[in-house]
Parts: sequence; C-alpha cells; structure tokens
Amino acid sequence: MNSENFAMQEPSAVVHFDIFTLFPQMFSGPFAESIIKRAQENNLMTVAFHDIRNYTTDRHHICDDTPYGGGGGMIMKPEPVFRAVETVLSQPRGWTLPIEDAYVNLPPWQPEERLPLPADTPVILLSPAGRLLTQSVVTELSQYSRLALLCGRYEGVDGRVRSQLITDEISIGDYVLSGGELAAMVVVDAVTRLIPGALGYALGAQQDSHSAGIGGLLEGPQYTRPLHFRGEAVPDILLSGHHAKIAAWHHEQALYQTLRQRPDLLSKLPLTKEDRAFLWKWGWREEASTEGNAEG
Repeated sequence: MNSENFAMQEPSAVVHFDIFTLFPQMFSGPFAESIIKRAQENNLMTVAFHDIRNYTTDRHHICDDTPYGGGGGMIMKPEPVFRAVETVLSQPRGWTLPIEDAYVNLPPWQPEERLPLPADTPVILLSPAGRLLTQSVVTELSQYSRLALLCGRYEGVDGRVRSQLITDEISIGDYVLSGGELAAMVVVDAVTRLIPGALGYALGAQQDSHSAGIGGLLEGPQYTRPLHFRGEAVPDILLSGHHAKIAAWHHEQALYQTLRQRPDLLSKLPLTKEDRAFLWKWGWREEASTEGNAEG
C-alpha cells in the first residue's frame, strides 16, 4: 500500500499526525491493520507521511553528511528537515506535498528565514535522549489535535534541529534503534487508543496497565473460555456474579502483579491503607520497593 494513501484531508478528525521520515513505507503495514486502521476509517485520527528527501534540491538529494569534529556515522542535515517541517506545518493539517512536485516544485522557503509554526502543535523528535514515554505522557499528547513526529536516522540530527525546531523529545526506552520510525509507531498507537471510540470497549483504555482507571497499577490476569485448561480453572470469584467482589479481586490482583513485576511503581502511587495492608501480607516494604523485583 502506498503511504500517500494514508494522508487524507479530514479536518474533523480528533487527532492528526504529521510524520517526517526518510522511510515512509515502513509505516504502510502497521498503519493498515487493527485499531489504527479502524480509527482512520472512522475519521477519529488521520496521518500524513512526509518524506524528508522530497524536500532536497541538490542533484543527489542528500540528507546526511559527515560530522564536524570527526567520529563515525553520518548526521542528518538541517536544511531538508527544516524545510520539510516548516513547509508542512505552515499548511492546514492533512496537507502533503504532491509527489510530482518533489525536489523541483517546492513551496517557497528561505534557509535563513524562520517560518512561524503553530504554537499548539508539538514538534517531537523520537530520540533515545528524550523523556521516557509513559502513560501519563501519552495522555498529555492525546490532548493535542495535531502532533508532528520527526524520525531521526543515522547518528542523529544536526544540533540546530534540536535547538531551533524541536519542542519535545521522546524516548520509548533506554536502548537505541536504527531510527525513530518504530518509536513513532508506538506513539501513534498509544495516543490513538485514548481517542474516544477508537477501542471496541469504551472503557478499555482506562483499564490497561499504567492507566488512571486502575490507579496506575499493572493489570492483573484475565480469563476466558474454556473454564478448565491444563489442570487450571478460572478463579471461582469470576463466576460468582458478585460485581463488587469481582472488582475487589481485580484490584488485589493488580496490586500483586505490580509488586511482582514492577515494585518500583508502588512508591509513586496513591495507595490506600487497605492497599498497603494487602501488600504487606506479600512481603512488601515501602522502603525496599525500588530495590528490585519481588519474588514471585
């Protein structure tokens, strides 16, 4: 599927993403499936892909060069990045450069003249040096109607992109990827899940791990048919029909799961007296909750 097919001028959509990349085709498969596909079909979100290389005007369409001061690898040049981002964000959301205009018929742009960008559109660099993407950051991003995501490549972007163009940097973890494309996919997916109507179950996003709906805890185990499988049965409480007791059981399971998998989270959460008493039964000590995972 051609990536240009994703770019639709639908101003009524809740959120629009402008993604700047050297490899737009990387998004074709993931964005044509499941929740993101349905959200686009239902005009809940739209995505426009912008090939940074299309904004070059030199003969070989070069987007990278060797770093000043030496060192290995290549650095993304500032001019194509600035030209792409400033040109696109100066247009209404949903605008894309016609493919026949790439390289040769670009909108006017002067390297030394800063184009004003919309103040309500974050320009986010996906980078291992950015702030960690958490559910609270996803919730923050979901409040915007337009987000610009810049996917770095090679050894990164020229420092002037950071100092003059970028308004935020986000990392999806303490590791290094070959580029920002996979991280951009994660951001789009996470934000899309919070758009009302994007999920089949209206409260689904509020009951996921880290969400406010379960107090920032990790989600506990869930069960479905068959009732018995390999000697293990679905817990009786889930068959009781007693909604209050079931809710209490789910909350305790979330506490226990968080204690086992991410005890470091517990010291940051507003635990009740009852929560603390439950955790103490399983060996939790608040002062030790950041020292490592508890025994299962």
